[in-house]
Parts: sequence; structure tokens; C-alpha cells
Amino acid sequence: MNVNAASMFNELQLEKVQAKNIDTSATVKISNPTNTAPANFSAMLKQAIENVNGLQQNTTELRNDYEMGDKNVSLSDVMIAANKSSLAFDATVQVRNKMVEAYKEIMSMPV
Repeated sequence: MNVNAASMFNELQLEKVQAKNIDTSATVKISNPTNTAPANFSAMLKQAIENVNGLQQNTTELRNDYEMGDKNVSLSDVMIAANKSSLAFDATVQVRNKMVEAYKEIMSMPV
């Protein structure tokens, strides 16, 4: 399965911005790894984790607003945000698991 990480992160970032109803023209796009400069893996991983954290915080805010009786927040908004953050978190856990597997495999290689 070939997944383009940069496009996935761009999509998650765009969905986060759209969930907060912010103007999407002000968002910063992640550069495509096929550009001239290779992306820094640690920076890209850090940004992805921050995006997941932002989605979870947004979900918490929406859930709290809904529970407090805010008429501008519907149950469907809360459920969509919860599913997005859950999916992003599950994807992050899967990436972590693959990284741990790769680390273990490298460490078990003979020198």
C-alpha cells in the first residue's frame, strides 16, 4: 500500500482548519517530498503529531460546547470531529507500530 504522507498531512490540516471554520487561504501547506529539498522526517512527524493533538483538542472543545448547550454546535459536528480525531490517532498508532517494528528489525541485524 503506497500512501503519500505529505498529502495525508495536508488533508488532515485542511480538515482541522475547516472544522474550526477558519479561512483556508491562510493555511500553510507542507511541501511535497518530490520537491528539490527532502523533507525533514522528524519535523514532519512532529507536525503530524501536533495535527492529531489539535484534532483531539478541537473535539474536546466541541464536545464541551455541546454539553454546555451551545446552539451553534450540533451533535453531528461533535460526532464528525470525534471520528476524525479517532481516525487520526489510530493512524498515528499504526505509524508508531511500524516504526517500532523497523527499529527492532534493524537492531536484530548482525554487524
